[in-house]
Amino acid sequence: MENNLDKQVLAKAQAWLDGNYDNETKEQVRLLMETNPTELTESFYKDLEFGTGGLRGIMGVGTNRMNIYTVGAATQGLANYLKLNFAGQEIKVAISHDSRNNSRMFAERVADIFASNGFVVYLFDALRPTPELSFAIRELGCQSGVMVTASHNPKEYNGYKAYWTDGSQVTSPHDVNIIAEVGKITDNDQVLTGKNPENIHILGEEFDQKYLAAIKALSLSPESVAKYNDMKIVYTPLHGAGVKLVPQSLRNYGFNNIICVDEQMVLDGNFPTVASPNPEERKTMAMAIERAEKEGADFAMATDPDADRLGVALRTGTGEYVLLNGNQTLVLLMCYQLTRWAELGKITGKEFVVKTIVTSMMPDAVAEHFGVKCYNCLTGFKYIAKIIREQEGLTKYIGGGEESFGYLPGDFVRDKDGVAAITLVAEAAAWARDTMGITLYEWLQQLYVKYGFFREGLVNVVRKGKDGAAEIQQMMVDYRQNPPKSILGSPIVKILDYKTLEEIDTATGERKAIEGIDDKSNVLQWLTEDGTKVSVRPSGTEPKIKFYFGVKTKLESVDKFDETLVALDQKIEAIKKELGLE
Repeated sequence: MENNLDKQVLAKAQAWLDGNYDNETKEQVRLLMETNPTELTESFYKDLEFGTGGLRGIMGVGTNRMNIYTVGAATQGLANYLKLNFAGQEIKVAISHDSRNNSRMFAERVADIFASNGFVVYLFDALRPTPELSFAIRELGCQSGVMVTASHNPKEYNGYKAYWTDGSQVTSPHDVNIIAEVGKITDNDQVLTGKNPENIHILGEEFDQKYLAAIKALSLSPESVAKYNDMKIVYTPLHGAGVKLVPQSLRNYGFNNIICVDEQMVLDGNFPTVASPNPEERKTMAMAIERAEKEGADFAMATDPDADRLGVALRTGTGEYVLLNGNQTLVLLMCYQLTRWAELGKITGKEFVVKTIVTSMMPDAVAEHFGVKCYNCLTGFKYIAKIIREQEGLTKYIGGGEESFGYLPGDFVRDKDGVAAITLVAEAAAWARDTMGITLYEWLQQLYVKYGFFREGLVNVVRKGKDGAAEIQQMMVDYRQNPPKSILGSPIVKILDYKTLEEIDTATGERKAIEGIDDKSNVLQWLTEDGTKVSVRPSGTEPKIKFYFGVKTKLESVDKFDETLVALDQKIEAIKKELGLE
């Protein structure tokens, strides 16, 4: 089998040497063949595939790498599918990109191919956030769009998110159909380039103002902002696409004391000040938190390179800064929106919120309190967008998000919106201070007393390359065949298998369909008698398998917050140990 693989790899590499590829690329392929067979295999053993986040991979030569040719094949495949799907119509597409190395080149390549296929193309004049790309698709009546980004991945990665008519990332059946069309592009000569440059229209600052105006319309507490417009807000774009629009959006709301981390306002795809541009990690937020400490700021916030994710560090009563996890940020934003909607008389019984199946169970309790429906969906923001699409004209979307630091507070965008979310965090802080005389961190503690103390944890087990992918798949097979019987002594009462969409009662063996989910995904969940939830899923965009932990208890009072937090964190650590994940 290895020999067969080796032959396949060599054949694919030779095809690049013989085909219509530039000389520099051919030289790099030749060098790999002569000096680095391992990297050659990794570069050619498969083709990049669409996952939950579209196309994503390490930059370099080869069919399994991000380069102008794999981007070209993906774009031509997408173009062919659009022509089939919208036959006889004028096809319009929008394109944006982040600050990563080669992102502008890839975006211009995408624009060229779409224009050469006869499409009307809207290309931003420079980098823009992912949510603005989603907004542009809807605002300009496009059938599709592309965002060139690898989100929060390390610097060696780049990626390509494909979008549909409603501004959401493509879902079934379009994703599968696009993959099929991309698979038909077997020769670089099939990719159309160099035609109809007049079809490319440039979007600039005027369009930014439309997007910012839509965010401004989400404001729920302008009076509170007016009173506390001088709150010290530290912000960093982490060298990425939030650089202009996040400060602008905050100013639009009325905040005038925005302190930017200057070193990280510099656009740089090497992300020189951080090991990884992921605001989920405290070390990535270190410069922002340090600046907040120096300034005595109310909080420090960050967006990732494409500004769809946000990180929030809140100041505690002792002056320390606590980096919220994605679940906590979601809970704060959702509670703020629901509370203000209720106070303003906007809740009629026909509203809803959305979260993913691996996200905290706390939003369910909060939504129930307000008489608002809470939908659960598969991991990936495109599934949140799908529910919004299905409910359009029937019920009203308020907000939704997922544990991976993404939140969407309005329906004019159909992806995570770090720009809008950060702005709303700031407004919520002003409102909490104005109406209750407390900080957001103090309010979060009060919410735990009210709804229950929900605590979450995450372990990423990384398995790189071809062998790693096979190992991850085998782990899922083993868990299905031999799931644990209990977790920390509490029996597992339910197993949810999203690959078969079955809910299994472990006591009776009864199987029934999982309610409210009609898309399949390779995810397992174990629910215990004491309310613990463990979810296991391979990542759709990175070489890792993810383990999510959710535990809960009653919080008697804010005074007992710290000791209860320690107890819950210890429980999560014990679960990790029991599952052999330490």
